[in-house]
Amino acid sequence: MLAVQNLHAGISGKEILRGLSMDVQAGQVHAVMGPNGSGKSTLAHVLAGRGPYEVTGGQALFDGADLLGMAPEERAAAGLFLAFQHPVEIPGVANMYFLRTALNSLRHQRGQSEVSPGEFLRQLEDKVSQVGLDRTLLQRSVNEGFSGGEKKRNEVLQMALFEPRLAILDETDSGLDIDALRVVADGVEALRGPQRAFVIITHHQRLLEYVRPDRVHVLSGGRIVRSAGPELASELEANGYGEARTGRSTDELARAGASR
Repeated sequence: MLAVQNLHAGISGKEILRGLSMDVQAGQVHAVMGPNGSGKSTLAHVLAGRGPYEVTGGQALFDGADLLGMAPEERAAAGLFLAFQHPVEIPGVANMYFLRTALNSLRHQRGQSEVSPGEFLRQLEDKVSQVGLDRTLLQRSVNEGFSGGEKKRNEVLQMALFEPRLAILDETDSGLDIDALRVVADGVEALRGPQRAFVIITHHQRLLEYVRPDRVHVLSGGRIVRSAGPELASELEANGYGEARTGRSTDELARAGASR
């Protein structure tokens, strides 16, 4: 579904991604972990077409199409969704109006008819119940005055409503209490299926205790330096990123942790 090959990108002349490569198959959940400054959020933003990042080399294919050649709205229409680390507030725009406008915009881009108000409300009611969002927040401006957990629940509501094919979660677990963390995890698990994929970007394994990834990647210095199964997240939690950067094996990392 997603094939990233030798991707180079940066901002203001500073290179951040330095030859990053990764493949994500349909139906899989991939976790990208790494220390601050390693390029995790840059990867998310470059794939989504957000921000003033400049791609200077490599390619990213989404279902075989040139993802980097698409405008952000074209990427969304193709089925890519980005959940922000810090969801923005949009004063003066009611949350319910935003959701319906965004949904119909996606449908218009795909050549589909708009969802009627009645049908939209039926869909929304089902999704709101699923994520446990306070219904009064639908009448308020998008994310304005929301707590951190409410903002993340609202992001999960968007993901559930738009049903993307590839969802990128950029540290969406940041600052969440255990209840909100479970809402995010439940949202991912509810949408998990053979035709959909997730890329979860995170610092630590808290979210991964609830959402078991198929693959875990260590991002360091703008490159994927190690990839393994879900057990790698536990190793990173125990041993830190220093040893993972060396590409040491699972057994070596386990022995190193046991010797401490």
